[in-house]
Amino acid sequence: MGEATLFERIVEGSLPSHPVARGQGWYAFLDVFPRRPGHTLVVPERGVPRLADLGPEERRLLMDGVAEAQRRLSAVFDTEDFLVLIHDGAGAGQEVPHVHVHVLPRTPGDGGHALPFLWPDSQGGRADDEELAAWSQDLVKA
Repeated sequence: MGEATLFERIVEGSLPSHPVARGQGWYAFLDVFPRRPGHTLVVPERGVPRLADLGPEERRLLMDGVAEAQRRLSAVFDTEDFLVLIHDGAGAGQEVPHVHVHVLPRTPGDGGHALPFLWPDSQGGRADDEELAAWSQDLVKA
């Protein structure tokens, strides 16, 4: 096995963290480079780089952790709205090769934006239905 990831070291307690919650198979802690107050990371205990590398039960438990983090963040930040985000692989912006879910409480005027702002130079607009149908057909067969 290779060197433990940053998040594996946090989960095992060899690096300090600011806990939000812990449950079966997952740990939630505050991000030390937050995009806004309450920015939380929920990680599986097992360090794998991609969501598909987790087994079905591990994925279910991870989402239970996300829901529990949201519950706690709701109580402290007085919101029921969240941005929940996974960078799945280095090419998608993942900086630590360990699955992690970003959970950010959203409140009016917080400066955050919706998905179109992540790709401001994209053409936007409605997709072509024929192109979508072709992709869908390929995806259903895959």
